[in-house]
Amino acid sequence: MSTDSPVRVVIVGAAGRMGKEALKALNAPPEIEIVGAVVRSQAGVSAQALAGPTAVDLVLESDLAAVLARTKPDVLVDLSHHSVAVSNARLATEVGTHVVIGCTGMEASELSTIDELVTSAGVAAIYAPNFAIGAILMMRFAEIAAKWIPDVEIIEMHHDRKEDAPSGTAMHTADLIIAARTGTPTEKPKTLYKLEGARGGEKEGVHVHSVRLPGLLAHQQVIFGAPGEVLTIRHDAMDRSVYMGGLKLCVRRVSGLRGLVIGLDKLLFE
Repeated sequence: MSTDSPVRVVIVGAAGRMGKEALKALNAPPEIEIVGAVVRSQAGVSAQALAGPTAVDLVLESDLAAVLARTKPDVLVDLSHHSVAVSNARLATEVGTHVVIGCTGMEASELSTIDELVTSAGVAAIYAPNFAIGAILMMRFAEIAAKWIPDVEIIEMHHDRKEDAPSGTAMHTADLIIAARTGTPTEKPKTLYKLEGARGGEKEGVHVHSVRLPGLLAHQQVIFGAPGEVLTIRHDAMDRSVYMGGLKLCVRRVSGLRGLVIGLDKLLFE
């Protein structure tokens, strides 16, 4: 794509909570131009009627393949559902479109398939478990701390409509911690469970606890413990607009990547 022309974007999952924010945030000429918005329901409704007057002025559609064929966008922003992310990526690669994926709950096998698709097509994709800059910094700080303090637990808290647990952010944080550790976590005594699952899930010595309640949006604590001290790193998302800065960065930068890149941190720190 030319550096003098806007990045032309199609959003799929535009009627969802993140999709509505994207209809407003990515309506950012001359830098970014939304050329299509795809929904599972509410096709025929205007984006502004759905998301407000600052959203792009276009009509929502239901046929992603038709929208991609007609508009030939630079980037597909997929904010729909992990169950259709692979098929959406396949449609995008068929027209030479890069992909930015924000679907929660992606499996490793699905990401591997997407990597194969974009690599074969000569385009790129980025999967971001979290688009919030503060959340990315939280994960980086946790990665740094893990080199010095091996004992850690993660508590992630989300709204009651979130399907997957633990969250993609929590799992990515655990992976970063595991890779960064230089010490061995303290051996724990055998636990007497009075309630199954009381210690949360465990991945290579990192316990992860998930909370789902009305009133929450997205919150995570990473708690490190060492003799005589506790280090707590916490991020709180108060509004979904917090994700839009990172989403814009992905849209602008994905064309310069190769294959599938996992994590917004790859754009911030590498």
